[in-house]
Amino acid sequence: MPHRIVPPREPSPIQRATVLRGWLLGLLGWLVCLSAAPSAAEESTRIYKYLRNGAPVFTDVPPARGAYSIYRPSCFACDIYSTVNWNATPLQLDVYSEEINRAAHLYQVDTALVRAVIHAESAFNPRARSPKGAAGLMQLMPGTARDLGVADAHVPSENIRGGVQYLAQLLAQFRNDVRLATAAYNAGPNAVRKHAGVPPYAETQLYVERVGVLYQRYKASLRKNS
Repeated sequence: MPHRIVPPREPSPIQRATVLRGWLLGLLGWLVCLSAAPSAAEESTRIYKYLRNGAPVFTDVPPARGAYSIYRPSCFACDIYSTVNWNATPLQLDVYSEEINRAAHLYQVDTALVRAVIHAESAFNPRARSPKGAAGLMQLMPGTARDLGVADAHVPSENIRGGVQYLAQLLAQFRNDVRLATAAYNAGPNAVRKHAGVPPYAETQLYVERVGVLYQRYKASLRKNS
């Protein structure tokens, strides 16, 4: 008895839609994975941080074993691998002059120091945001901003007013010692008190040094232009 050839059934519209939807979802997943995967350039510039015998280690090669994190500096001058020449990097002598002068006069803080801290924190970028959530020109943390009455840390006038107020508080706490006040601005006043000086953190020590260089340069340039 001859076999009857049955033509294949056409897929129904629902079946076609299901197949198409599955194909699209697969393509979307592949694209997401592709976009999420770091490029070779990104991998080569990553800095890995881990602990060895309780001490932090920074390297561009991930450790073979143990926990580690990706190092992301919390501010412009906080990058321990920065190649900026702080003795020669261009200064910002005019930008935000009105806001800086007003806040510096209100809280009796040297305008040169204010400019040095803004330069160190954000390089005068009002939209700057750190991995920990510090925002704006003077990189105010959300809690600090609230305590200082700053409604929007990305508004330059509010951010500068709040940041200078906080800096003035730190200067008062540490008897106008600029090194200790700027160390406290970076690491917190409790860390400065705990260590009775600049905390032994690589980031904080470099930050204090770099702010000091910028402070002297701004002071000399502003004096020359006055």
